[in-house]
Amino acid sequence: MQSMIDRSGYWPSLLTFSGLLFCGGAVRAQQPSTTRPNILFILTDDQRWDAAGYAGNPVVKTPNIDSLAHEGLCFLNAFVTTPISAASRASLLTGMYERTHGYTFRQGPLKEQYMQQSYPVLLRQNGYTTAYFGKFGVTYPGAKKLFDVADHYDRRSKYPDRRGYFYQTIAGDTVHLTRYTGYEAARFLREADLSKPFCLTLGFSAPHAHDPAEEQYFWQPESDTLYSEQRIAPPRLAEDRYFESLPEAVRKGYNRIRWGWRYDTPEKYQHSVKGYYRMISEIDREIGTLRQILRERGIDRNTIIIFMGDNGLFLGERQLAGKWLMYDRSLRVPMVIYDPRSARHREITDLALNIDIPATILDAAGVTVPSAYQGCSLLGYGEGGRPLSFRKSFLCEHLWEIDEIPSSEGIRTRRWKYLRYRFIPGWEELYDLKHDPDEAVNLAEDPAYRHTLERLRDECDRQIEHYESLRRH
Repeated sequence: MQSMIDRSGYWPSLLTFSGLLFCGGAVRAQQPSTTRPNILFILTDDQRWDAAGYAGNPVVKTPNIDSLAHEGLCFLNAFVTTPISAASRASLLTGMYERTHGYTFRQGPLKEQYMQQSYPVLLRQNGYTTAYFGKFGVTYPGAKKLFDVADHYDRRSKYPDRRGYFYQTIAGDTVHLTRYTGYEAARFLREADLSKPFCLTLGFSAPHAHDPAEEQYFWQPESDTLYSEQRIAPPRLAEDRYFESLPEAVRKGYNRIRWGWRYDTPEKYQHSVKGYYRMISEIDREIGTLRQILRERGIDRNTIIIFMGDNGLFLGERQLAGKWLMYDRSLRVPMVIYDPRSARHREITDLALNIDIPATILDAAGVTVPSAYQGCSLLGYGEGGRPLSFRKSFLCEHLWEIDEIPSSEGIRTRRWKYLRYRFIPGWEELYDLKHDPDEAVNLAEDPAYRHTLERLRDECDRQIEHYESLRRH
């Protein structure tokens, strides 16, 4: 019998399908409301994993996010299973792969049976006050009724200028959406009835570019001078050969079109990346304000804070913009969990996913995690455990069928990346992430890696079949 781990670092598929079976402590009996923690879940839009100071970024200033990372659980290998906001946010609600929940843009609303087991619905049924402010990102009739308090809004695409971000008002003054989301969150925290626990989710629209506008990025006036004296280093893999090695559909698609909007001249590149960082720093300021309010109300020691991005982003690498593709720059996101009850700092290298977040939220609340969830609670890391040690790989996918974004899928292990395009026959890529973290050298045609390629291809097929089989029609 072959050993469990072969020389390529590849595991059999059995463990990847086992879900909560391997998640110690993920399903717990309900706790009394007086002992259950409050939960603050902060989700940013298009923030990639290295766009924060704690991740080693030498430019962007994020002291409040850094503080959460240094005080709590910092997941250094966190990913979304689908790198696009609609599908990723559906996965964050339902704990399922896109292959199972089937939701993305232009596919109609998220199915009722999936939404009814989403974390806000289950928390509300179990005594939590639930609130949501900002971008929801998932089409569902009566979405606001899922929460006790809700205000859903996003950039206004009909305006090709700053009005896309500046249209909400506070005391008669028009403000940026980041400021408005922070304002609504602060008001909720100051007025919350503390006789019962709450879960507040914030969907910041930033730092997403405002696509219809020539300027692309819009920030608040007080951030005008931030980073103005710095020169942003050019992107990696910017040489023509990396772009030319891509399929024609990618070279002509939205990834390239939006590169022309944002990065095709040095001046555009400096403007866009600095704007992107300014918008992240503005979110960071709001987080600092919210933490201060938690302290003022005396609930900071009983409020779990979860921070992450909804997908990654290309900042000019391979001469691309946007996300959508199966490279790590598109898939990898920041993820931090600060639980003051344990106050244990750990840097975690296990593979963490967006589908783990709803299980984590329910576990923290003492609410039974649905057996249909495909993720795992992460709270065990705060107790010194490794609840994700079973996960040796995950399926990554982008199933939206649109000519401008070629649909793709793949497998990501701790060491390897395998990817292919669903409607480009014969196109495959293989990367050894241990020696090539930039995914610069495609090994798919190298005979020395044929065995690894075939195994990962088979693993991709098996996982697809498995998660498709769980879809409800």
